[in-house]
Amino acid sequence: MAPVDPHSYTDGAHPVTAKADLAFYLDFAASTIHASALLTLSAPHSGDLLLDTRTLNVHSAFTTSDQPAPIPFSLADAADPVLGSALTLTLPPDTTSFLLTFSTSPAASALQWLSPPQTASALPFVFSQCQSIHARSIFPCHDTPAARITFSLLLNIPTQLSAVAAARHVSRRDPLPSDHRGACDDALWCAPGRIVEEFEMEQSVPPYLFAFAAGGIGFRDLGPRTRVYAEGGDKVLDEAAREFAGVEEMVKVGEELFGPYEWERFDLLVLPPSFPYGGMENPRMVFLTPTVIKGDAAGAQVVAHELAHSWTGNLITNKTNEDFWLNEGFTTYAERRIVEVVQGEERAALNMGIGWRGLNRMMERFKDNMEFTKLKPKMGGIDPDDVYSEVPYEKGFQFLWRIERQIGRPAFDEFLKKYIATFKFQSIDTERFLEFLKANVPGIENQIDLQLWIEGTGIPPDAMEPDSAIYKNICSLAAEFKSGKLPSEDEVADWNGQEWELYLENLPTDVEASQV
Repeated sequence: MAPVDPHSYTDGAHPVTAKADLAFYLDFAASTIHASALLTLSAPHSGDLLLDTRTLNVHSAFTTSDQPAPIPFSLADAADPVLGSALTLTLPPDTTSFLLTFSTSPAASALQWLSPPQTASALPFVFSQCQSIHARSIFPCHDTPAARITFSLLLNIPTQLSAVAAARHVSRRDPLPSDHRGACDDALWCAPGRIVEEFEMEQSVPPYLFAFAAGGIGFRDLGPRTRVYAEGGDKVLDEAAREFAGVEEMVKVGEELFGPYEWERFDLLVLPPSFPYGGMENPRMVFLTPTVIKGDAAGAQVVAHELAHSWTGNLITNKTNEDFWLNEGFTTYAERRIVEVVQGEERAALNMGIGWRGLNRMMERFKDNMEFTKLKPKMGGIDPDDVYSEVPYEKGFQFLWRIERQIGRPAFDEFLKKYIATFKFQSIDTERFLEFLKANVPGIENQIDLQLWIEGTGIPPDAMEPDSAIYKNICSLAAEFKSGKLPSEDEVADWNGQEWELYLENLPTDVEASQV
């Protein structure tokens, strides 16, 4: 076996899934999906093929020939706590595609099911969150960012619900018996009170960007290629539309900085409060927490980050989670460039200051295991969710900012556009990036210690704290707190959430209750 990723059973000596045609019957009462997956391989294959699964019940496997024949398969008896269970299929000669039927578990790590009392619409709701390695709990796949896929998706849901996905919406229509390919019986699929939402994703994406949601979802248009969706009725939608009114302008700024926007639409879904992240960059349909709706357009910072992923992360993807900084370091840099244009240099500097403080805090968090302060840590046997941190974001940003300072912004902008154009719709590792960097910026390895930045622990000595008036002023006020001086009302009159965040982050950890 030639493993390609420490977090996947994918064998590098075998072809990988190139296309997944999925049919899902959403059973809200049981918090379960009854499903089929027609998987097409990147090349013909014979013999054993391994797929990633987690808590899936696999029912059948068949060839897709004129006379379908069963395919022998086995699911590992004991699930690995990180990887889940390997599904081994024994394929007949020259197999290019095969059909699986299966069901998800109510405990599927990628799915959250909400009952009507848990939603604002009093309707059931479900959403997916596949990053880092949770797509395998929805359908059997090569769950590694090294294996990009295209997909089609049929979601069979109750008629009073709507669905969205990180894909092009094709139609909303009545179910047909030919749709499900064995996901369930015809009577269940075509039962009264059910509707099918159909989606297609023609551009290849890593499996962690597979995403959908279904519930009492409405929408408001923001621009010619931007729309905000939300569960919660007109009030939430109106607030979200005001908060994100500038999104279309952000997309245009992104295109000026990084090249064409390749995903056609940039829509946003505001999820119920249980969504576990600030935002998730699912292409064509960014998922957001409702806490980004603050009434002062500050939530646009989160949107800027997810938008930047449209170029760095979604278009070019880290090959494994050990290369996660290629996604998040580049995106944090790109986000701050967008913010600089849209909201000004001081706001971008404030963003950098909060990041610098966060990076220093991570050094304290990982002081007993400095491996996870590296840009490329060794992660075999480690669940990526357990060591998720600001290091790949902020140390990655610092590394790219260091290169920009060395060669100048115009040259770095040219490099960045060439990098994106060269590797779009590919998954690459850190070594490939370094080769490209040295080939396109001759002598850079003699000017910056690249090995120290990538393989070294801690914060390199040539990293730089941001320098701006607002950043220095807030840090100065926080330092005065130590001697008992609190800022005056006038000094904080214009502060928004980010200013307060930076101030609080810089306060001493040991304060008297009376000061609080």
